Amino acid sequence: MNKYDSLLLKNQLCFPTYAVANKILRKYQPLLEELDLTYTQYIVMMVLWEKKRVNEKTLCETLRLKTNTLAPLLRRLKEKGYIAIAKDEQDKRNLTISLTKEGEDLQEKAVSVPPSIAEEFNLTEEEAALLYKLLYKILDNDTEGE
Repeated sequence: MNKYDSLLLKNQLCFPTYAVANKILRKYQPLLEELDLTYTQYIVMMVLWEKKRVNEKTLCETLRLKTNTLAPLLRRLKEKGYIAIAKDEQDKRNLTISLTKEGEDLQEKAVSVPPSIAEEFNLTEEEAALLYKLLYKILDNDTEGE
């Protein structure tokens, strides 16, 4: 092994991670186009389908997004009628985001997305669980202090 082997593309964790992320997002694209959502809008909606109402700070932390990234997404989702945005009653500097009836109705249309994506990849349940565990191990070891 020479000193440059660590620089070979085939030895990089970043490259297959990047390529797989792109591949997964390409698989989501046609499914989400039917819902008139981008992938990032979709993950916002998933949090709201689960929690129904959430403050902006919690949403940023959950999705690992910065406020300046989240703000235009929320504005577009509000324009589509899927969410309502209000000042947080306890902290007027923060926003509370909640589902509208249209946003709740969209959940029924989106329910077919996860199984459709799962069919696209040739992973056993055990492999998928291991991959999930390893990815979250990397995410949870983040020391950047988002």
